[in-house]
Amino acid sequence: MSAISLQRGSNCVVGQFRAMASPCEILLEQQDQALCSKLTQLAAQEAQRIEQKYSRYRSDSVLSQLNCHTGQWQHLDPETAALLQFANTCYILSAGLFDISSGILRRAWQFDGSDNIASQQQLDALLPFIGWHRVRLDANQLFLPAGMELDLGGIAKEYAVDKVLQLLSSQFAPDAAPSIVVNFGGDMACNRPRADGSLWRIGIEHPSLADQAITAVGLSQGALATSGDSRRFLLKDGIRYSHILNPKTGWPVSKAPRSVTVAAPNCLLAGLLATTALLQGEDAEAFLQAQQLQYWLVD
Repeated sequence: MSAISLQRGSNCVVGQFRAMASPCEILLEQQDQALCSKLTQLAAQEAQRIEQKYSRYRSDSVLSQLNCHTGQWQHLDPETAALLQFANTCYILSAGLFDISSGILRRAWQFDGSDNIASQQQLDALLPFIGWHRVRLDANQLFLPAGMELDLGGIAKEYAVDKVLQLLSSQFAPDAAPSIVVNFGGDMACNRPRADGSLWRIGIEHPSLADQAITAVGLSQGALATSGDSRRFLLKDGIRYSHILNPKTGWPVSKAPRSVTVAAPNCLLAGLLATTALLQGEDAEAFLQAQQLQYWLVD
């Protein structure tokens, strides 16, 4: 269990812990220290539960078990079935660009800031095992073809943000919850406006300048999610290779913005749209304009 800490902010308490390889914060418009500690513990426990259940690094995770039993029908618990149905929606809405079966490409790519570029031969060996359309998904069953694997890294953190906010809000009587912001590494959601009607001020980080915001966004309800290559990339011969990969080619997307932030009703949707926008490459902004939601781009 990750250790938690509490700090007093401006008219709020900030609970902090680590999960999903990210710094996590819970901003609570509440001065009761004991209550804030309890809520932060609940948040950390829920984040850890989701991380353990869907981590590709744990052999005992639900995700790893699905990947170990390919070539046969497998039963899905309701939560996993719902998450995979959302992944199916992501695939359809992105015309096949947002594909949770493409995580296998990590065998060819290591985005560690080096100049180690994958070869076409490596990618050609992996591409036959990518394609969500090959997966069969029923209401509570999954058939994953042999050689394929699923990776929920593209949606698990955003899902955790939404679930934690829902859990914390449920600890109060209806309409009695304080204003809460859940922030997992820059992906965040808020349940309601602050008591005085003011907005939470959220800085959107510049992808090249650490700790420097390009703008401050007012958030009272809904979510923000950011996708970009500020921390995971390769650099060779002056060319920067993003960790956002086109599942149809196996190569990093080109001519995409460095960073995309999207505002949406929930964090899962915001994350889907931010990542899908980057996958559009130079057409990212046209895609975002069609969604009729607020967004911020950094080229």
